[in-house]
Amino acid sequence: MSKLAEKVQAELIQAIENDELVLPTLPEVALRVREAAEDPDISIQALSKVIGNDAALSARIIKVVNSPLLRTSREITDLQTAIGRLGINYTCNLAVGLAMEQMFQATSDVVDRKMREVWNKSTEIAGICHVLCKHYTRLMPDQATLAGLVHQIGVLPILTYAEENDALLADSISLNHVIERIHPILGDRILSAWEFPEQIRQVPSQHLDFARDSAKADYVDIVQVATLQSYLGSEHPYAQLDWNQVPAFTKLGLDPNLDMHADEDLSAAMEAATGMLQ
Repeated sequence: MSKLAEKVQAELIQAIENDELVLPTLPEVALRVREAAEDPDISIQALSKVIGNDAALSARIIKVVNSPLLRTSREITDLQTAIGRLGINYTCNLAVGLAMEQMFQATSDVVDRKMREVWNKSTEIAGICHVLCKHYTRLMPDQATLAGLVHQIGVLPILTYAEENDALLADSISLNHVIERIHPILGDRILSAWEFPEQIRQVPSQHLDFARDSAKADYVDIVQVATLQSYLGSEHPYAQLDWNQVPAFTKLGLDPNLDMHADEDLSAAMEAATGMLQ
């Protein structure tokens, strides 16, 4: 690792330990949706009002409900019907996840490109998570999708830091080193600060521990398998691992040698799930 990467890593870890690193805050609309979701008696109409204040987010929710994955026989064009079709919990998790996209923007071109890259990868993995969850577990597809969308959230403060550090910005190898080493720790911190449920909070730091073997399948397993599947057939180091040694596959009841893209139904479902998030 370069001297620069070591120095930045040390500085960032120090800042994390001293609580000096400014963690990103959830977008206003996501906070309002979360607050609404905490009311057990919230009506579809009331939730529709909260989400309806954000035209872009409303359009995204309607797009999701009309995607090939969830489509009914007739097209849904209004938010209230869309929420009724998806259900309140599903809508809330999806709205919080999709609202985060606005955080992945920066003023400098280099950082902006990197942020978009991270968000695109996150939506791809979230789409695979949705399909894996639905086909191979009894867990909640909306939670699995949210886990996929937030698993790299720890990259955000590092890129914000890089934006003010020209030397790091100019050295992409060092920047990638720092991201790889620190984003998992930061991700857990951010999701704790945002008071995400425990089972999602641990996804950033645990999804790359391929030897991890919990008692039963959970959202970490889903994100782990989705991450590996997303690199299948590439030159990426994860594609070179022996997936037979990864307990997450066994827990999902999934053959490690299965190429999900080769299975027509799964492939179509993954494409639809990723498409609805983009």
